[in-house]
Amino acid sequence: MSLKDELKGKISEKGLEKLPNRFDIVGDIAVVSIPDELESYKEDIACAITGRMQNIKNVLNKVSKLEGNRRVAGFEIIAGNSTETIHKEFGFSYKIDLRQSFFNGRLSYERKRVASLIKPEENILVPFSGVGPFAIPAAASAASVVAVEMNRAACKSFITNRRLNGLEDKIHIINADANSIPNLLKTEFDRAIIPTPYGMDHFLETISPLVKKGGFIHFYTFKPKEKIPELIKRYESMGFEVLFHRRCGNVAPGISRWVFDLKNEILF
Repeated sequence: MSLKDELKGKISEKGLEKLPNRFDIVGDIAVVSIPDELESYKEDIACAITGRMQNIKNVLNKVSKLEGNRRVAGFEIIAGNSTETIHKEFGFSYKIDLRQSFFNGRLSYERKRVASLIKPEENILVPFSGVGPFAIPAAASAASVVAVEMNRAACKSFITNRRLNGLEDKIHIINADANSIPNLLKTEFDRAIIPTPYGMDHFLETISPLVKKGGFIHFYTFKPKEKIPELIKRYESMGFEVLFHRRCGNVAPGISRWVFDLKNEILF
């Protein structure tokens, strides 16, 4: 039975049409975006979620989009008493406070896929590392990872997560703006994983000079489907070989997150 089915009779048919079809789960937290029109039904929605999923202890209503340099959304607690949790995926654990750090559970497959491509001798760069969901599985496969994140709270959680996963010796965390990476780091990397925030595609050109010729870049961007052939041509004209691309979920009407696996053919 779906969430909408469980709420039939409590919310009008017109109201149910406005209820999101899905919600995100991070650890024991469910995150839902409740439209203003359904404000008076928040408790009913929370009860329906916790009633059908016994592992959910807290329900958060997302009340604002990602904001500021820390890239965190606004939440109100509508069931439970916490925005902090331990999230587990594919054998790794992440301590997160969603009010302080961004985390996207929908990219779990991507994190596993990218980690599966990494060779043991590789040194890897991960900007926008957050609490470590890309960097930690990468480090489990690689020789070393340098992770850069400007949100101090996320870095503190990342340090905890590095310890939780037994990777203290393989991950170096830098609390800094990704724009400063070319000035901070003078080494070359075998691979870069770039989970770029919305509207920041210029970071491909910022980060790629730090990747060895013949090295790899996993670049995430937000585009409508019809723009993808044009984007592939652009990356090829920049000197990259496009090895693979796929859609990683919708983020807005007509806009999806895409990943491009690129091989760097440029000698900087």
